[in-house]
Parts: sequence; C-alpha cells; structure tokens
Amino acid sequence: MIALSLAEIAEVVGGQTHDIPDPSVQVTGPVVRDSREAGPGSLFVAFVGERVDGHDFAARVVGAGAVAVLASRPVGVPAIVVEDVQAALGALARYVVGRLGTTLVALTGSAGKTSTKDLIAQVLQRAAPTVFTPGSLNNEIGLPLTALTATEETKFLVLEMGARGIGHIRYLTGLTPPKVGLVLNVGSAHIGEFGGREQIAQAKGELVESLPPAEEGGAAVLNADDPLVRAMASRTKAKVILFGESGEADVRAENVRLTDSGQPSFRLHTPSGASDVTMRLYGEHHVSNALAAAAVAHELGMSADEIARALSEAGSLSRWRMEVTERPDGVTVVNDAYNANPESMKAALRALVAMGKGRRTWAVLGKMAELGDEALAEHDAVGRLAVRLNVSKLVAVGGREAAWLQLGAYNEGSWGEESVHVSDAQAAVDLLRSELRPGDVVLVKASRSVGLESVAQALLETGAEGEVAAR
Repeated sequence: MIALSLAEIAEVVGGQTHDIPDPSVQVTGPVVRDSREAGPGSLFVAFVGERVDGHDFAARVVGAGAVAVLASRPVGVPAIVVEDVQAALGALARYVVGRLGTTLVALTGSAGKTSTKDLIAQVLQRAAPTVFTPGSLNNEIGLPLTALTATEETKFLVLEMGARGIGHIRYLTGLTPPKVGLVLNVGSAHIGEFGGREQIAQAKGELVESLPPAEEGGAAVLNADDPLVRAMASRTKAKVILFGESGEADVRAENVRLTDSGQPSFRLHTPSGASDVTMRLYGEHHVSNALAAAAVAHELGMSADEIARALSEAGSLSRWRMEVTERPDGVTVVNDAYNANPESMKAALRALVAMGKGRRTWAVLGKMAELGDEALAEHDAVGRLAVRLNVSKLVAVGGREAAWLQLGAYNEGSWGEESVHVSDAQAAVDLLRSELRPGDVVLVKASRSVGLESVAQALLETGAEGEVAAR
C-alpha cells in the first residue's frame, strides 16, 4: 500500500484513534486480515468471524511489527476504531485507488473468472507493473485487500468480482471503480440463489453500468457468443468491444484445434492484426478465456503479436484449476477440484477426453453446489455427457447429487462397470488405487465444499511411492 499516516487513515475511514502515541506514524507495509501475515509497518484488520475474533490477536500483531489495528473496539494497543470494519476497509481501498490513478480492470462471469484473471494479469505484466486478485478473493473483503496492495508503480490493477445476488457487483465497483469491465458469460453458477439466468445477467451487468463513458476511456468487453452478455451493450455508455468465435467479434479466434495433449491452438485476430497462439493450458474452453484477455490487452494498447506471445507462455497461477501432473508410472492426474458448476464441469469433461485420446479416462466427480431447483437436471446432464463423450469410467463421489450423476450415466446407457457411485473421497481413492493402470488419465472435479482435491493429492502420493496396480 502507499504510505499513509494513522491520522490520515482515521480520517479516511471515519475512525477514532486509541492508544496511539503518535498519529503521524505511517503504515508502510501491507494491510492484512490474517495475523500470521502481519509484519513491520503493516495494518491489521480485525474481523469477527464465527469461530475466531481478530481482536484477540491485536497484541500479537503489534508485537510482530504492525503499526496499528483497524478494529471495532479498543484493544489495548494502537488502534483505529470504527463502527463497521468491512465498510472502513472498503473506504480505505476507494481512497487509495483514487490517489493512485491506476488503470483498473474488473471482470465477472459465471465460469472462468479466475483462469481469465490470471491470463489477463500475465499478459498485462508484459507491458507494465500489474497487481491482480490472488486466487479467487473476489468478495467484499478480498477485493479491497487486493486493491490495497497496489503502489505508485502499479500501472494495471486487475480485480475479479464475484456476486451472490443483485447489488453485490454494484457495491464492489463502488469500492474500486473500473475503467475496463469484462463480462465472460452468464451460466448456472449460484442459480439457486439468484433464481434464474436473467437475474444472474442483471447482477453481472452491474459491472458495465459502472463504467465511465467512452469519451472518458470506459470500455466494456463482452462475450459475443453469449446472448445474455452481448445484450449488456445496451446497459453501458462505455465503448463496447466484443470477443468470441463469432465473425462479428472484434477479437476472435479462427482455426481452433486441440494439440494431441489437449492444449488449444488458434489464430488470434484483433483490430490491429493477427497472430498464432498455442496455449500451455488444457481444454478448448480456455480459448474463450484467452480471447477475453486478448480483448482487454488490445484495448490497453498491446499488439496482436505481444498478446499472442504472452498467451502462449501463460500458465495457471491458481491452485486446483486443471492442474495436470504425470506420475512416474504414466498416470496423468488432472486436479480441477477448486470448484464446479454445470458449464465448467462439461468443459472439464471435454478436456479430459481430448487429453486422453487412445488412453483410459476417469472422471471422478462430485456435487455441484447452489443449483437450487436445477440441481437434479444439471447433475443428470453431466452424467449423461460423460457417457456421450465415451469417458471410460465415471466415479460419482458423495451423497444425493453424486447419485444423480451416476443415474444420468445409467440412463444414457452406462449399464456395466462404466460408472460407479461411491460414498466419499476415501472410497474413491481406494477404488482408483486398485484399478488404475499406467497411462490412464484421471480428472477430479467438484464444488469446493466437497474437498475432492484430497483424491488428487492421494493419487499423486501413491504415484510417488510407486504403488501401481499390476494390470
């Protein structure tokens, strides 16, 4: 964060100073909410959670070098006390972003946000210093904490914005007003909370409504292949840039294909020229993500050749998102267990099949959360797709929703041993350890709450130990 005195911070957040001998002392380090990250010059934000109260760590963080605590009550050490810690954190982020004058890029969508954010960051870093959301810290706390890591040297600030209801993105854009806004897609993620895709579109479109007009540099980057996203052009005064495989897209892909290992290759077309891209990431769904990143980068002044080179060299920066690891015995483990919704689940299955040509493929799948009344139909559809794609074996892990996955496969014609329903992650590990053969490809995917990353980790530990089924 830029250096600010405790007196300045107190004024910005409307707080009262307590136990601060010298209000002119500056915060020169990061703003943190995890006491383990507190260090010299930092500001610790004390949140009260269900199990842990950050105020209890006040003395510890100051002992570790924190200048003060942003708190909702006096804590016996230097503190700025406010009525609402979250609101104060947001106000501080808004002030710092306004002071910096950094070009702020915000993106949202039902699927692919984190992967696309990582691509945008890796492309823009080629042009200038860039700060971006770590992982998927895209909510009312994670977003301002990320914004506060920007400094005077930061040229681009790339922020992922999530939403669980109408008004959420409007709130986030109020904290960190974007100049460039990207909407990837409108899918089924959180449809149970929103009530329908139209409501999801309403919420996601709040991003483009927040943008400055075109004459002030505002730019809305929209998916030409998604009708609900494309329709958002009418909701903004910003310049509209379309990306996609549609011939009407300003930034588009031609000659899309997958390499033998399942990595997308295509000809990138931008208004300033064309160039070839072969990605390190796996799955055709990354083409749309790459085009979105390319559209943002083009709008910010990068050439087609620069963008193509950056996209071809970009990797995955976030854990458990199509992490591909090959064991010594030739078994390939694809850990995509961070989260799941119907769109990302289907994309992952297609990537699995592309990667596994001529090899046995395993889809170890679990529950997709927050689908509401659509849950049965969507789990059934994924099970059916696994059969249509000729996945060698579906392993559905967990309770009711996993049973629906397996039932979908059964109803599509998987009557033998091509699909199986197991009770939990350990049962899945036991099955795989006994039946995997050298050269098999295993996809592991479910919503974060299921914790299926433990299956991938166990399989990799098994491979490291050399425990391979003798088949």
